[in-house]
Amino acid sequence: MVKIKNFITARFKMLSTLMLSAFFMLFKAVPTYADISGSPIVTGTEALINDVTTWLMVLAPIVGGLLIIYFCIRRSAADEMDQKKWNTRIIAAVVSCIGAILGVSVK
Repeated sequence: MVKIKNFITARFKMLSTLMLSAFFMLFKAVPTYADISGSPIVTGTEALINDVTTWLMVLAPIVGGLLIIYFCIRRSAADEMDQKKWNTRIIAAVVSCIGAILGVSVK
């Protein structure tokens, strides 16, 4: 019993020392002074993001409109039970289209 108790206390001390040293290593703030705003990677990434958001501003309403038209056609051919499902899909398509446009337009 004493061996087990000594083993557990030794492991606990080792684990607590390890956790404390990991805490100090991870949370020690080291100030860096790197100016990367003018690097080609950053400027290229910004241009890529601007191009993608522009395309999404164009594609989101088109895809949303096509989905709404498709869902309306399917709703017109469905019975009463399925019309409720198609109505919820139409509402989801409208909300998703609006959300995509708002999400892309916020920069």
